[in-house]
Amino acid sequence: MSNKYKNAFYTPSAINTQDVVYICPAQTTTIFQTLQLTNTSGNKNVTVRINDASSNTGFIIAYAEITGPTICNLLKGSIVLEEGDTLTIETTATSGISGTSALLETTRVYIAEGGPAPGPGGG
Repeated sequence: MSNKYKNAFYTPSAINTQDVVYICPAQTTTIFQTLQLTNTSGNKNVTVRINDASSNTGFIIAYAEITGPTICNLLKGSIVLEEGDTLTIETTATSGISGTSALLETTRVYIAEGGPAPGPGGG
């Protein structure tokens, strides 16, 4: 089992388009701790969705009307994604808004990252 802390970044590609921020990899569970958006000016509406791969259903998990300049954390608690689930963000503008999220991936398989292999003499 391997744990990896990561960031996922967001910049809108088009108005009112569900931009994929993160897709949960195979054999992985991901816990999102934060989802922070920065709006430098103007008014923007933001919708955050999770698309559940097992049921092929989308769920709105956050919605905000953000007036800038401001920083807004859209998660009020941790969010868990399972393999194949997708997190998307949709906004009403393409300029002056961007975001980042902090997440933890827990994978059921060992992922080597250039270090010594685990086991006797290896870690």
